[in-house]
Amino acid sequence: MRALVPVLTVVAAILALWYLAAIWLNADWARDQAQRAGADLPFSELVSQTLSQERPKLPAPHQVAQEFHKLTWEEETEGRRGFVKSGSFSNRGLIHHALATLTATAFGFVIGSGFGILLAVGIVHNRAMDLSVMPWAIASQTVPIVAIAPMIIVVLNSVGVAGLIPKAIIAAYLSFFPVVVGMVKGLRSPDAMQTDLLRTWNASGFQALMRLRLPSSVPFLFASLKVGIAAALVGTIVAELPVGGAGLGTRLLAGSYYGQTIQIWATLIAAALLALLMVGAVGLVQRLTLKRMGFRA
Repeated sequence: MRALVPVLTVVAAILALWYLAAIWLNADWARDQAQRAGADLPFSELVSQTLSQERPKLPAPHQVAQEFHKLTWEEETEGRRGFVKSGSFSNRGLIHHALATLTATAFGFVIGSGFGILLAVGIVHNRAMDLSVMPWAIASQTVPIVAIAPMIIVVLNSVGVAGLIPKAIIAAYLSFFPVVVGMVKGLRSPDAMQTDLLRTWNASGFQALMRLRLPSSVPFLFASLKVGIAAALVGTIVAELPVGGAGLGTRLLAGSYYGQTIQIWATLIAAALLALLMVGAVGLVQRLTLKRMGFRA
């Protein structure tokens, strides 16, 4: 309850700024239409028109909410292709596209996270990998994903690899780096006294990894996984732009092509909610894992 008032205050401020920006950006079109018709345009009428345009520069919050409701609940309950009438999610609704994006994101995230953990273990235990692989891992993230994703997809399509795999590879490409950085930091977090104690007990490198370094790295791992899964979602959406088919990226491209700004914003809200659910799922696993390991919340 103490946090409710500040949160509601921030939300109200964001909505107020959003409405003001919508009025400002959409006012030119309303004035132009009034000038063409040779009619006066009072301020109240100007505000009404700017917040109800079919294809505004910036849709108002209530327009986005209505479009989101239309493309989710109404499409699945009342639409001809909806879940209620057909038994499957409508390919015109956001749920169908969100599930396609979620599948590719989860697949790529698992691949990227696993590769990142293995790479981090190698970097910590091998000086040559630390000096050679880590700089390349950092350099790989300087290449804009918008530039490299189409090239990867074209190359994979040329060898017959299409569908889910190319999108998952792009998602893995973006998600592995945060995991590498977080795991390297976590595996190196034990202090000298702890490592010296293991040497005193004549523990092997594998025993030190399993009984000291990996348990110590768990909080760092989950922090990096939250960043990684959000990055994987971005990679999947970018990869869906040239691929086509189902996915939120395809939906964004279609809305941009036809100038349907309200649909674009509704899709962005769906992507944000999807990211929130995935990060929340990682957070839930984190709390359960750390509680099982005896860490304080």
